[in-house]
Amino acid sequence: MRPESKAIIDTLVSRYPSLGICRDDIESAFDVLARCFSTDHKLLIGGNGGSAADSEHIVGELMKGFMKSRAIGPKAREALNISCPDEAEYIGARLQGALPTISLTGSPALATAFGNDVDPAMSFAQQVFGLGRRGDALLAISTSGNSKNLVYAAYVARAFGLPVVALTGVNGGRLAAIANVAIRVPERETYRVQELHLPVYHALCAMLETEFFPSGQP
Repeated sequence: MRPESKAIIDTLVSRYPSLGICRDDIESAFDVLARCFSTDHKLLIGGNGGSAADSEHIVGELMKGFMKSRAIGPKAREALNISCPDEAEYIGARLQGALPTISLTGSPALATAFGNDVDPAMSFAQQVFGLGRRGDALLAISTSGNSKNLVYAAYVARAFGLPVVALTGVNGGRLAAIANVAIRVPERETYRVQELHLPVYHALCAMLETEFFPSGQP
């Protein structure tokens, strides 16, 4: 972990002192996610309700510039010059470095079809089975830690070699027992848990960006 990433956690804890008890787990979660991306794998994310919105939010921070510009590098530019020389400069100036991340909440046709034909609680698990490959990772966001669809998805992930990071409330629920790493923020009420989830995942996104785009370049 770069010193800049340590500083991001320092800032997080200074702004939200109650998250001090989560510091080691946040660092461990970062290690899991960094290992996933450093080996050219992808992150799958799932959640329900407000946590579904958080899943989409995280995709937005990781798949494009978050705090840095992430201009693409010379190899990518050269590939564009070969593919589309007339448009390479325009496209290359607007593409940004990305950390491959997929929200499991973003396939309504699949989710509703699978829910109608099979079992709504298995929709995330089906996507983990279909999309996940050994070395990918799953981030499961649940304020209670007991959401059935995320518990089943976590079981499938672990069965097929995907480490699981859980982001929950203080009790952790069933997810905390399944996950490789569980960040249990010290709140119980749903909205208060969600209020602490946002700064935690923003810190993780900033740390990952610092790790993989230290100068704003891929």
